[in-house]
Amino acid sequence: MAKQNDLSRCLITLEQDATVIAAIEIGQSSWLVAGIVPGLERNPLKKLSPDPDALLQLLHRWQREAVQAGRAIKRIVVAYEAGRDGFWLARWLRAREIEAYVIHPSSVPVSREHRRAKTDRLDTELLKRAFLGWLRGEPKHCSMAAIPTLADEDAKRPGRERQSLVGERTRIINRLKANLARLGIRNFRPNLAHASNRLEALRTPEGSAVPANTLAELRRDMDRLRFVKQQIKEIETTRAKHLAEAPNEQRQAMVRLLARVVGVGIETADMLAQEVFSRNIRDRKALARYAGLTGAPDESGKKRREQGLAKAGNARVRRGMIELAWGHLLHQKASALTAWYRKRTSDARGGTRKTMIVALARKLLIALWRLVTTGETPAGLLLRPAA
Repeated sequence: MAKQNDLSRCLITLEQDATVIAAIEIGQSSWLVAGIVPGLERNPLKKLSPDPDALLQLLHRWQREAVQAGRAIKRIVVAYEAGRDGFWLARWLRAREIEAYVIHPSSVPVSREHRRAKTDRLDTELLKRAFLGWLRGEPKHCSMAAIPTLADEDAKRPGRERQSLVGERTRIINRLKANLARLGIRNFRPNLAHASNRLEALRTPEGSAVPANTLAELRRDMDRLRFVKQQIKEIETTRAKHLAEAPNEQRQAMVRLLARVVGVGIETADMLAQEVFSRNIRDRKALARYAGLTGAPDESGKKRREQGLAKAGNARVRRGMIELAWGHLLHQKASALTAWYRKRTSDARGGTRKTMIVALARKLLIALWRLVTTGETPAGLLLRPAA
């Protein structure tokens, strides 16, 4: 029986004589389109400029050629690898009644030769074979990515931008501290509100003022830091405004519920709601795989070992959940998950704690997912009163 939301195989019966199949190798300067056209002995290959209208004309031309060869075309299906161009092309094609799919690059098997030949032509052939097997319904031949709407993609941007800005803020602060440490000044805190006003008063251990060029560099870095902190504040203010204006909207309701969990801040709640809980997750195993919190076993003959995390899926969710798991032990000491972790790490070995924290992060993610989707509250979980 086919599983709900199963993207590992096609659930539509393939009539190859009535289907035009195309695989696209998307590049920055050109697109290479390989096709399988019913009624044509050759497999056409066409290089195009990055123009969706030209692609649509090519697909319709292949459809006409198949009709002229005596085939009744019912479907046109197109696939390309997920990459820098994202999902806009798939949405554009679907709006014009073309079945479009986006292939997970890691799910396409490639040659393991030490120096394998790699060209756009060979890549399109590889994609075409993988896509054809997927269309035939062969399980796990390759996997497709869920294509989000434009609104879904846009909802993730504030959280991702804030994460990038926080990283930039840390880099600027570290650069300021390193520049001052070179002069022997270690008691300056550049993240304070009035730090820029204290630059003139700084003195080296020899009693000298900060040199002119270094002082100018420090001022420019302080200006960048002030600008980055202002942008972070703008993102946080806008998010708080949206939470207040639409408290019952599905994603905002998820954020508010998650923020009630003791130990979960508004940033983590927003990340989980936008990045993972708003997706149509099939089951808890798919949820753990998406977060990259599953193992990577290495078994061959008598050899049995675990390579650690597979690190597939969403790295933001994985990092956030591991941090949240450590915090869960501190803030939720009476929860069943904390008791489960304490019992399995009673040997007090550091390696055991490090391994089991990943298992705790996986269990905690599943528990929070059930909380926001079904309302099932994990045993012993502390919640703040509803606002």
